[in-house]
This record gives sequence, structure tokens and C-alpha cells, in this order.
Amino acid sequence: MRLVARLREDLETVRRRDPAARGRLETALVYSGLHAVWAHRVTSRLWRAEGAPRLLGARTLARVVSQLTRTLTGVEIHPGARLGRRLFIDHGMGVVIGETAVVGDDCTLFHGVTLGGKGRGGALGRRHPTLADGVMIGAGAAVLGGVTVGAGSIVGANAVVTRDVPPGSIAVGVPAVARPRD
Repeated sequence: MRLVARLREDLETVRRRDPAARGRLETALVYSGLHAVWAHRVTSRLWRAEGAPRLLGARTLARVVSQLTRTLTGVEIHPGARLGRRLFIDHGMGVVIGETAVVGDDCTLFHGVTLGGKGRGGALGRRHPTLADGVMIGAGAAVLGGVTVGAGSIVGANAVVTRDVPPGSIAVGVPAVARPRD
């Protein structure tokens, strides 16, 4: 999908999921989570650039832009993270997404969410979590290490997830305990 089409899709995602989003212009101008996702779409391309651009400091530029974006939006997304389509970061302040994190399509992250590392990573070098499609992570929750949160699962506010969450589950508590969604 072309970059402009992806940016348009990101804008429409916010408008569909947030009842407070009034119009395209206002949404495009004031949603910090959207701005962070848009900046990541650019920095991710720089981070993954092959050949000559890498020699010219594309990764350094990607990190600089991501840090400037963090300063402006309060959302920190490492350029190496892989974000799926239609990610919605609501009230983005304090969201942190680490370098090897993978976020599936149609996920929602609320303010203060951390998709963070734990140690040096496993056999595959994964030190950050993977969120499957349709996952929602509540405000203040931390998902730590190379764990997977299964499709359609919900992680409750302020939960701390350090183990895999099966698809279709809800995980709450510290440490989080997963159970099937009712």
C-alpha cells in the first residue's frame, strides 16, 4: 500500500474509532497518537532502507526524527518496531513501543501503554512483545518481553503482562492472569 493511502487510512481509523473526532481537518491537526503513527510510517522506511541510504545515516536520521516526534507527541515508537494497519493510539501520552515490538492490524493502545523489553531477548532476538490482530491494551498497562498477546484479546488497565495471552482472552492484574472473554 502506498504511503499516502496508508496515511489516509490511519486518519479514517481515528475518525471511526473515536466518537470525539469531529472532522478530518481537526483530527489531522490535533491527535497526537495519529501524528506519532504517521511519523513512524516515515521513520520505519528510513530504518529499513537498504544500500546507499543506510551509508548516509538513514538509521540515525530515523532515530532523530522519532525522538523529535516523542518530544512533540509524548509517544515514543522506535523506528524498528513493526506497526500493522489501522492502529489507534488514543490519548497517546506516555505510550512506548520498543524496537522489536510487532503490532498487528486493528489494534488499540490507550495512554501510558508500554510494549517494552525484558532482558536481551530469546533465541530469535525478540525482546519486545507481539500483538496479534484486534488487540486492545488498556491505559497504563505494560506488556513486557518477547510475549505474544493473541488475536482479539484485551489487556486491562494497569495490568503487567509477562506471559503469553491466548487469543480471545482478557488479561488483568499484576502479574496479569488471562482468562477467556465472556
